[in-house]
Amino acid sequence: MARLTADVWVSAYLTRLRLVDIPAFIVKKGDATAGAVLVKLNTLDGKAKAFQREFNLMEDRREWRVLCEGDERDVDASLMKQRSFDPDLWIIEVEDRQGRTLLDEPGLSE
Repeated sequence: MARLTADVWVSAYLTRLRLVDIPAFIVKKGDATAGAVLVKLNTLDGKAKAFQREFNLMEDRREWRVLCEGDERDVDASLMKQRSFDPDLWIIEVEDRQGRTLLDEPGLSE
């Protein structure tokens, strides 16, 4: 099964968020073709959560998992560390007090 390039997936994700009035922006632009994407959820109360996609071998599919969560400062430090390991990495920040990311919706969860 063909996968979307990173830049196409990010563009579609930002559009879906915009359609439901959830603010989001690109913190770090990665490789357009194959860069991994991390999503940071900022709940605007000093807390945050970062998600990464992983491959679930048991179910033969990709899914979003929590990379780290807690004080926003700590999550940002973890993301900076990830950036140092992977220069092709994309980081998207979503700002939503309700904690919505839409990552569990069809088309985004795979």
